[in-house]
Amino acid sequence: MDYAFFLKMFAALFAMMNPIANLPVFLSLTADKTPAGQRAVAITLIVALVVGCCIIALAGNEILAVFGISLDAFRLAGGFLILLIALNLISGEQSKAHHGTEKEQEHHASQENPAIYPLTVPILLGPGTISTLIIFRGQADGLAQEVAYGAAAAASVVLLGVTFLAAPFLEKLLGQTATSVMSRLMGMILAAIAMEMMVSSLKALLPGLA
Repeated sequence: MDYAFFLKMFAALFAMMNPIANLPVFLSLTADKTPAGQRAVAITLIVALVVGCCIIALAGNEILAVFGISLDAFRLAGGFLILLIALNLISGEQSKAHHGTEKEQEHHASQENPAIYPLTVPILLGPGTISTLIIFRGQADGLAQEVAYGAAAAASVVLLGVTFLAAPFLEKLLGQTATSVMSRLMGMILAAIAMEMMVSSLKALLPGLA
């Protein structure tokens, strides 16, 4: 397995899904449920996330081909989108790309079972996460990186699942300070990854810049 590829992709997905920062969102959307009900929502969310990630990983590049979009062009656009999300994390704001507008968030709160919508889509499996999965899938070269790709995606989902399944316990353990620190740290990591994506794609699209 290519550990460098694994670490880079895992860092990107972890920063994008951000279990600690999204834990308050999960708790707020399941506030009317018992601990058992919260675990049921978390399990449904995990299954939906696994299915969604598999579909994107298998069909993402084919979808780009249908629209005649090159991976480098998509990586440039995806890097820019990820950078915007990173800047929101650094400033302590929620990204509208993943969390929606104020009107959409009001609709989110009215959902009886928020596992699929809005928790899976668009909060966890939103434009930024989808872009990350497609970009790294296109970059994976050889069996070692293919294994690293699958391992990074699986590790991200498992860590997210464990966090949400332990939500009643973590709610008492973690405070606003831990959430804020994690959000800004993940924002910095995500911004660095986004810049690398954009620079690499610009070099490929405009060879004179290399």
